[in-house]
Amino acid sequence: MTETAVVSARIDSDLKRSAEQVFKGMGLSAAQAIRLFYREVDLQQGLPFRAKTPNEATRQALHEAKARYDLKSFNSADELFEDLGI
Repeated sequence: MTETAVVSARIDSDLKRSAEQVFKGMGLSAAQAIRLFYREVDLQQGLPFRAKTPNEATRQALHEAKARYDLKSFNSADELFEDLGI
């Protein structure tokens, strides 16, 4: 049997719960999903997805969204589409 190691990480409980529901839907346990992620990192020799640092405009938008600054809300998708001119 191969030697094993333990991985421990602190993660937001809502994110953990949500991700584990996705794993469950795929027939995976959290441990299996983590092993799969590690295997892909090893095979790809990097993250198995594109990761970028947000530019200044994106950082500002994220800050405003977190602060709920000047956000519009709509009662329906039709109202949103009308506002967008779609």
